[in-house]
Amino acid sequence: MELVLIGFAALLASGLTLLSGFGLGTALMPVFALFFPLPLAIAATAVVHFANNLFKLGLMAQQANWSVVVKFSVPAAFTAILGAGSLTFFDQLPPLWHYSIAGSSFEITTVKAVIGSLIILFALLEMSTRFQALAFPTRWLPIGGALSGFFGGLSGNQGALRSAFLLKAGLSKESFVATGVVSAVIVDAVRLAVYGSVIFVGQLSQAQTLALPVAVGAVCAFIGAFLGKRMLQKVTLRTVQLIVAGAMLGIGAGLTIGLL
Repeated sequence: MELVLIGFAALLASGLTLLSGFGLGTALMPVFALFFPLPLAIAATAVVHFANNLFKLGLMAQQANWSVVVKFSVPAAFTAILGAGSLTFFDQLPPLWHYSIAGSSFEITTVKAVIGSLIILFALLEMSTRFQALAFPTRWLPIGGALSGFFGGLSGNQGALRSAFLLKAGLSKESFVATGVVSAVIVDAVRLAVYGSVIFVGQLSQAQTLALPVAVGAVCAFIGAFLGKRMLQKVTLRTVQLIVAGAMLGIGAGLTIGLL
């Protein structure tokens, strides 16, 4: 049943990302978090995200603007290490608070409070039409890369910031997408190296159970992207965007207050 739910959620999340504007990692990570400890959920999502972007990279690498990639992705790679390291640091901190509701016990942990708050923040940013129209001058590319890399390493939420900083880089539509894919692959590779050396090794017994769910998630994500593209060519559909954002806000709130 767990595999069925993960596969269905990955297919749905991947398809909806094409229709809502949300990134695959942003929409899929909360689903994994329902079944696995939060650091493992983030790491598992990173594997699916990395595989998905490697496929895109093979198709689009030649269209990337490598000058922009260097300015944006080199800082992102360094701060992704800091973000991924911060995730393991927060996970090791003691619980913040314990409470009970109707005889059931719950606890608020630092890592869930931080990641839940970030899910809420980025869901609100993705919903904001004002933020969607935001674009920073090209001189801010290194700073944008650093911010995108850090939050990518910490929680996987990097797409919204990356787009905001690449929009005014003078790229064609194809080059914009390809440059973003290259940057995402670099950040994913760096954070997976950190996750692999700390999270997967530290929770080896649980990490071994992720192989099949990650494989199912990756395959279903590919199928979902294919079906989503055939269903609708628009990259943003407000109704779908609000549904996805609402689900993310609920999961983010549940993590933050310890219900999930």
